[in-house]
Amino acid sequence: MPVSKGNAEMFQQPRATGHREHDDLLTGGLGLAGLRSMLPPTFADVERPTPAELRRRALWSNWRGIADLAPGGGYGTLYGSVANVPGREFSALATLAGAQQPHRVLLQLPDGFDARNRCVVVAASSGSRGIYGAIAVAGAWGLPRGCAVVYTDKGAGSDYYDLDARQGVMADGTLGGAEAALAFEPSPTAGSGVAYKHAHSQDNPEADWGRHVKQAADFALSTLNEQLPAQAPFTFANTRVIAVGISNGGGAVLRAAELDGGWLDAVVAGEPSVLAEGAGARSLYDYGTEAALLMPCALPQLGIPETPGLALKCAALAARGVLVGETHDAQQKDALAKLHAAGWSDASLRSGAISVAFDLWRAVAVGYASAYGRYSHDAHPCGYRYAALNPDSSPRAATAAERAAWVADASGIPPGAGVGIIDPQPMADMGLGGLQCLRGLWTGQGTDAQRVRKGVDETRAAPPRAGLPVVVIHGTDDGLVPPVFSSAPYVSMAKAAGRDVRYWQVRNAQHFDAFLGLPHMAAAYLPLLPYVYEALDRVEAYLDGKGALPADAVIATVPRMGKPLAAENLAMPH
Repeated sequence: MPVSKGNAEMFQQPRATGHREHDDLLTGGLGLAGLRSMLPPTFADVERPTPAELRRRALWSNWRGIADLAPGGGYGTLYGSVANVPGREFSALATLAGAQQPHRVLLQLPDGFDARNRCVVVAASSGSRGIYGAIAVAGAWGLPRGCAVVYTDKGAGSDYYDLDARQGVMADGTLGGAEAALAFEPSPTAGSGVAYKHAHSQDNPEADWGRHVKQAADFALSTLNEQLPAQAPFTFANTRVIAVGISNGGGAVLRAAELDGGWLDAVVAGEPSVLAEGAGARSLYDYGTEAALLMPCALPQLGIPETPGLALKCAALAARGVLVGETHDAQQKDALAKLHAAGWSDASLRSGAISVAFDLWRAVAVGYASAYGRYSHDAHPCGYRYAALNPDSSPRAATAAERAAWVADASGIPPGAGVGIIDPQPMADMGLGGLQCLRGLWTGQGTDAQRVRKGVDETRAAPPRAGLPVVVIHGTDDGLVPPVFSSAPYVSMAKAAGRDVRYWQVRNAQHFDAFLGLPHMAAAYLPLLPYVYEALDRVEAYLDGKGALPADAVIATVPRMGKPLAAENLAMPH
């Protein structure tokens, strides 16, 4: 199934593949049972997996990273779909004007595409995930109803580069060396360890997330025109385009909403990481570096058990002047008071504990400092780098099997998939020197701090285009992207500008549906994806003239408390 020359001129390395019967678009033939499996799909040759094997494993890991698929969680029964959807995929590497590195775009065209009711769903991956990072968000809603779904990794993704082996990822997911055209190749390529696109592209991709989404939509229409010539032309005037994303993907579609041209018909953004003007607005880098330093010491004051060695860490922060207090209890109280004063709620702090447990705050701070400052892999201002790790956390070269699986297994930002963060300070420092350096890139006045803050400022959002329907959904207990710093200021800004933005605030919902498989999380929290799907349903009905846009709502959910999820738990607005 060749892609025409015209499309190849617009996008590099276009590929087309068919996916039917036991290899469908939505789950790669795994179905709900296969996605629930604790073991990933295997490779016949672990050092040389095929593109098809990598795709199936990437689908497995991205579904499990986003959705609550656990029995009793309601996925596939109460909400959501894992239907077997046959069709074709078309992918390419697309480059924005002025960018050094490409972003991946991928169109899923179901065999049941309804050319009479032309529908394209455009989505950006959440977090730093690869091209299938929004499959559980956009694909699960759009593909079963006959929409084409197009994705972008928005300049991030899991195209890691092994600096020791001088190998990166090609368009089909397999590895290539210096002679190959790669999805990401750092500059310089010399060095040791691992480089990855979000941090080391030197493009500050977040500043262009809206343009990435628009270019993906352009790719969708171009491909539809080539593949369905009898129904062509497909244009923004005759094809409905709905943008949807969660987390960073939610921020990306809100940035796309700013763009002129009438190309978008509606936007749904779940738990968006977005920086707006207005009271309370804070950047992820600002509150993330704050959380990395203070949150571990504050959490025991909320009844969360202490981590080993916490007393030493809090005392060291007090000795460095970060905390005050002569006792461990006083230091904890000071940490909590500082977070409260900065706008953190107890609910966000409690759910933020899981980000402490998984080292997410440090991961975000280290990687985003490089991205915002446009630093190369060997020039981190605080001395961090990345590598495969020995059991004692010392760096080593990656094995062939490890790097072959990165594109499928990695979340796009280490630590994970065998790649860890190399701290610039000795272990006796407990990592505090590095964390203080990262915080200083926000609070300090040096050249590097100015460089990072300039990069953050480039990501600031503007109001959406006038007349564009926008629905924002956010969990009130979100501990990774607290709504008080992101959605609430954005919605206020947009409404002050006279824009049509609707806002659902979901009680007892935090940031990670996938963590609801943990019993203590499932007992306390509800998934957010049902509300994203419902908002898409409401938007579709509105565009069809069959219903109104959802009204603003604070949704009073009812926690499951260990029972299977039921409709009354969700308390979906009527």
